[in-house]
Amino acid sequence: MTIIKEFLRYNRQTILPEIGDEGQEKIKNSKVLVIGAGGLGCPVLQYLSTAGVGTIGIVDFDTIEIHNLHRQILYTENQVGFSKASTAKKALAKLNPLINIVAFEEKLTVENASLIIEDFDIIVDGSDNFKTRYLVNDSCVDLNKTLIYGSILKFEGQIAVFNHNGSKNLRDLFPEMPDPKDVPNCNLNGVLGTLPGIIGNMMGHETLKLIIGLPTLKNELILFDTLNWSFTKLNY
Repeated sequence: MTIIKEFLRYNRQTILPEIGDEGQEKIKNSKVLVIGAGGLGCPVLQYLSTAGVGTIGIVDFDTIEIHNLHRQILYTENQVGFSKASTAKKALAKLNPLINIVAFEEKLTVENASLIIEDFDIIVDGSDNFKTRYLVNDSCVDLNKTLIYGSILKFEGQIAVFNHNGSKNLRDLFPEMPDPKDVPNCNLNGVLGTLPGIIGNMMGHETLKLIIGLPTLKNELILFDTLNWSFTKLNY
């Protein structure tokens, strides 16, 4: 029965010659960890789960707040105050009961980062602060894990793939972590609710391509200005 369900559920992507049954099997056997279940993490989690990623980990210690709801569409108003990680896990289980979801309701720290990350194949960073981004990057370098990176602000987003098959990592692009006081953030500068959906879907798309073995970004940073529809790819 499960095989029939999988065939019916994933048929529209397995008929792509670049994917097929072999590619879908890779997706099923993959283990992806998503850091942050917020603006970027929500669309990543939704599309990875519906695509059939076999094991998805969610790391988030935060709770749902009402100001999250304009962009974090995995949640509803009656869930304000609940844990993002556990609430996301329940929502994703309803989207796709055929996959395994693991929730880590804890803050990622120097002490636990490697222990959490080591069990997954690909790491997707949807965090919203530089301390976490650099911690995730350095842990991925130490453990030789591929990292999908994304960030958003106002109408603009960035995406890159770090530490994949010998490619460069975040510190090759930005060697030192900037002072948070000098960097604008969404709390103070805002973000249009649809932007994290756009960038998060791009991150999920790149993750699936990596799993299947399709061409992906290598030592390239995408800058996407959605206000003027300006798309730039920078080599580094």
